[in-house]
Amino acid sequence: MSSLPKELFSFFKKLENNNNREWFNDNKPQFKNIESQVKVFGENLKNVLESSEKVDEFKLFRVYRDVRFSKNKTPYKTHFGLSFHRQKPEYRGGYYVHLKPNDNFIAVGFWNPNKEDLLRIRKELELDSSEFRELMEVPKFKNVWGLLEGEELKTAPKGFSKEDPNIDLIRKKMFLFKKKYTDTEILASNFIDQVAQDFITVRPFLDYMSSVLTTDLNGVSLLEK
Repeated sequence: MSSLPKELFSFFKKLENNNNREWFNDNKPQFKNIESQVKVFGENLKNVLESSEKVDEFKLFRVYRDVRFSKNKTPYKTHFGLSFHRQKPEYRGGYYVHLKPNDNFIAVGFWNPNKEDLLRIRKELELDSSEFRELMEVPKFKNVWGLLEGEELKTAPKGFSKEDPNIDLIRKKMFLFKKKYTDTEILASNFIDQVAQDFITVRPFLDYMSSVLTTDLNGVSLLEK
């Protein structure tokens, strides 16, 4: 089974209007049935990706919200989040699938990289951003994934010049690409194949970033002992 359950969106729409423990407990059997089908979808997508990619982990995020530090105290998420991590240390980055009524998307890249990785990426872009920019301008890539997204600083990070010609990339704190889908597209029988193909299209970006993060500024591998 590769397609997602048709009840997925109707359930979350109801949950959004009844986001409380009593309603959820009354409808938990239906949720668990939907969740199990989404898990199967995730495992199948992982298997499809592994035919041409190194994926070491698939994770389906829990529906329960952490409300300790949030003003929003509703106990449940109204979406599913699925993540797929590439096999470290050689292959960096990962894939994400977000399933929510009228707000579906897939994403890829580097969300909140640690300070060491972020500095290494910035140093590479300061030295030479040509390969990175060329990847983003490939028509097939651009038509599917659009423009680079992610939070950024308003000015240059410490140690970098705000006059640097690559400051538009250097000030990025995240390096993400996203693609949206309609509810109808999500529930289509070929959705898993479409997502896999879209992830294949973005792979040159991940491979470039993996090369950067596994070498020093002289191009010497950091993986070799």
